[in-house]
Amino acid sequence: MTSEVSPKDRFVTVYGRKPVLEALADYDLRVDKVIVAEGLRGGAIAEIEEAAADRAVKVQRASAHRVKVLAGNGRHDQGVVADVVARKMRPLVDALADPATAPRSILLLDGLTTPANVGMILRTATASGIDGIVVPHRGVAGLDPLVIKASAGVAFHSPVLRTRTAAEAAELLTEAGYPLYALDADAQHSLYETEFGDRAVFVLGSETAGLSTEVEERIAQPIAIPMAGGVESLNVASAAAVLCFEIRRRALA
Repeated sequence: MTSEVSPKDRFVTVYGRKPVLEALADYDLRVDKVIVAEGLRGGAIAEIEEAAADRAVKVQRASAHRVKVLAGNGRHDQGVVADVVARKMRPLVDALADPATAPRSILLLDGLTTPANVGMILRTATASGIDGIVVPHRGVAGLDPLVIKASAGVAFHSPVLRTRTAAEAAELLTEAGYPLYALDADAQHSLYETEFGDRAVFVLGSETAGLSTEVEERIAQPIAIPMAGGVESLNVASAAAVLCFEIRRRALA
């Protein structure tokens, strides 16, 4: 069964005058539309409208309140948003619909609210060939300009899988037969010694709160990255990089 695809599962919404103009200037990106707050004028807006016209991108006017709602960030939208097509983004349920083509290696983000960490994880996971990165709509930093900047633009091209929450993703994945592994500095099993099988999910939890209760209940096995020099743990984005490239190393072996 596949889902009815929401616009939130097709587009990355960019807000702010400079990010919108940068998206329009990048011809590797497909911009679906630009929305500008009613009554907003000036040189920057004219430049955005001209850039949109050059690419035959429609520009719509909406109330300032509507623009803030679409941006999800009332302080920094500057009255302008753009929907950018994320070609590899889709609902998790759709990715799991056909077992023959379902992703084999998946990251699940649970409670990561720092945009810099989410952006760097998207960049690392994409570079290492991870098949899917579950970025829930709730409880995780949204795919906004801060995340896009931290990913150096890779977020537009990452194989992002969407669900409402990390708990919903964990349920879908376990029902589909994926074992869930979680990075845990205190785990007895080492990342380098654990066999993961053909398909596996690796959960990255919040550095402050760890895993949510609903996700933790579904973890098959915690795994640790061995540390030396008295270092107790790594930043979650650094730990994700170690994990992702260990998975790639095994795939190439």
